[in-house]
Amino acid sequence: MEWSFSLDNINKIAKEFWHTVNSKTVFAFHGKMGAGKTTFIHALCDAKEVKDAVGSPTFSIINEYAYDYEGTKKILFHIDLYRLKDEEEAIRTGVEDCLYSGNICLVEWPEKAPGIFPENTVHVFLEVADSITRRLKIADN
Repeated sequence: MEWSFSLDNINKIAKEFWHTVNSKTVFAFHGKMGAGKTTFIHALCDAKEVKDAVGSPTFSIINEYAYDYEGTKKILFHIDLYRLKDEEEAIRTGVEDCLYSGNICLVEWPEKAPGIFPENTVHVFLEVADSITRRLKIADN
């Protein structure tokens, strides 16, 4: 599945994304610096109607957000592995616990700790198309 988006239609694409991935919970976002990973994840949180302030977890590593799903409070983790050295450090910071919690996990820079991801992780690739447009592709599993 592939999409192109800009800030003008990012919210529509985020809703389509959620509809497409259905019940999957762990998403690994790949892309160069500036490809739009954090921006798209923010749109995904908006589509889930996250009530918390959504920000980049570059320094905190893991941000936890709450949202409602059919009247039940759910948790969504936004994880940024950019500052981590390796899988061992990711495990020590609690990333693996989040990935196997059953909650939605949106992970930036997954290549920093590829061995800790569940088998059914959805790999999402973002790239710059031009100064305002990004391409997003869900890898075939």
